[in-house]
Parts: sequence; C-alpha cells; structure tokens
Amino acid sequence: MSPTFADAELLGTFKPGSPAWHAARADGLGGSEIAAVVGLSPWESPYSLWHRKAGLIGPVQQTEPMVWGHRLEDDILEEFELRHPELMLTGSGTYRNLARPWQIANPDELAVGEFGNRFGIEVKTARVADDWGRPGSDDIPVYYRTQVIHYMDTLGLHTFYLPVLIGGSEYREYVIGYDPVDAGLLREAGQAFMASVAAGQVPDADGHEATYRTAKELAVGLPGTGEAVEISPALAAAYDDARAALTAAEAAKRAAVARILAAIGKARYAECGGSRVATRTVKADGTTHGLQPAKGSS
Repeated sequence: MSPTFADAELLGTFKPGSPAWHAARADGLGGSEIAAVVGLSPWESPYSLWHRKAGLIGPVQQTEPMVWGHRLEDDILEEFELRHPELMLTGSGTYRNLARPWQIANPDELAVGEFGNRFGIEVKTARVADDWGRPGSDDIPVYYRTQVIHYMDTLGLHTFYLPVLIGGSEYREYVIGYDPVDAGLLREAGQAFMASVAAGQVPDADGHEATYRTAKELAVGLPGTGEAVEISPALAAAYDDARAALTAAEAAKRAAVARILAAIGKARYAECGGSRVATRTVKADGTTHGLQPAKGSS
C-alpha cells in the first residue's frame, strides 16, 4: 500500500505512460514536466507542453530509452536496497498537493529511515557520465534536479536519492536536498504556466525540437486552392535571415571538414592539444566515409 502524506493526496498507482497515468497528470504538472515549463527539458518545450495540457496534441510517446529505463528500475532499486539496509522501501504512487492541486508527484520509490525520516528515490539510467558529477554529491543534470525539487515541494520531503546506472554497468548514487529558493521559483513558474493554459495564452514558439514537432503536428489538412495566411514582415524577415544563415553555416562546415580531412590523410583521428576533435570514418576498402565529431564536442 502506498504511503500517505500530510501535504498531498494519493491519486493511485499507475503504470508510467499508461492512459490512467496520463489522465492523472492531465490537469497538473509532473516532475518531468516542470523542467519543460522553465525551459530546461531536452525532450519538451513550453510550447509543446502547453499544447499537450490544452488537449491539442496527444501525450508524449514512450521511446525505447524510456521503456528500457522503466524495465531496469527494479534491478537498480534492488541494488539501492542492498546498499541501504537502514532504509525500508515503502512503495510509491501518484500524488497531488492539497494546497496546490496542479502539483503532481510520482516518484519511483519512497523510503523510511531508522528514526522515521522519509525519503524519496528516483531511479535513472544514462548512456554516458558526461552530465553527472562525483558520486554522493548533488551534481546531477539540471532537468533531473528540477524534477526532484518539484517532488519534494509537492510531498513535503527534504531529501531524495538518485541511484543511476550509467552505460549499463556503472552504478552511482546522488543525494539531493530540498532548496526552498529553487522550489519557490519552480512553484511560481508552474502556477503561471497553468494559468496561461486556462487563459488560452500560448507561449512563443522557440527553437526547441519539440516546438518544431508540435507546430508540424498542429498544421494538418489539405489546403484549398490559393489558400494563404498573412504573416508579419518581422516573421518573414526572420525566416529569410535564418535560411541565409543556415546556408552560410553549412558552407563553412563543409570547408572546415574538407580542411581537416586534407590534414588527416590516412590517419584515424584529428587532435588539438592532445584532445580529440574528430574521427575519420572509413569504408571497407579504406576510402573515407565521413568525419564524426568527438564525443562531448559541440
């Protein structure tokens, strides 16, 4: 049975990504969504999330990394439990804050300590360790930090553990404490966002990939003959300028790639000051296929 909280009510226990799970979050903001509200999510933008909350586009589709992340949760939690005999795992669920019903929390697990202290646990998987700091610290990707701060603010908790499996074989743990300043900023942003949905005030379209996908999804239907819409001179100029900048950037990239390949010759890598910059990929016959940037380079 899922534990209860003084600050939040239990809505139920739902499989992540299921219709019931989405329905429970429809009128509020979950932990992964608050990162999008403040523009910190790699997967969702304020624009795409707004249209989702307004019911104009469908829920986020489960990707393969998401599916496998959920499947690995039990194994990672088992390792966490072995390393923390002082904690008793109690199960979890989907909760709604009583004072702020738009705040939704569905942590992966909850736990009770030796002296009755309560903790949250959020399990993660990562392909690489680039955005993760020293194990045991609170140095985690910012979009996961916003998630657990939101959970703590919703439930009235003060500490969250993040066990993470990196690269399929490296187990780490991080500990995040409640930050009232960050929580207040997220709360203010979340309230304003939900008010904008209720008022029909659409956020500006930005350069996020999710915004582009949403705009494409909204623009459907066969146009009539000669059908047109008038746009502002500023928008027309922005479109023309962006196309010109892209053409120039592509030409500059081709020139830089050609110069690096000319320098590489038969070698495999291009380095600068001992740091790898790019890798020459080759076909079976040894001819060059292309040039790939080194991991972590922009």
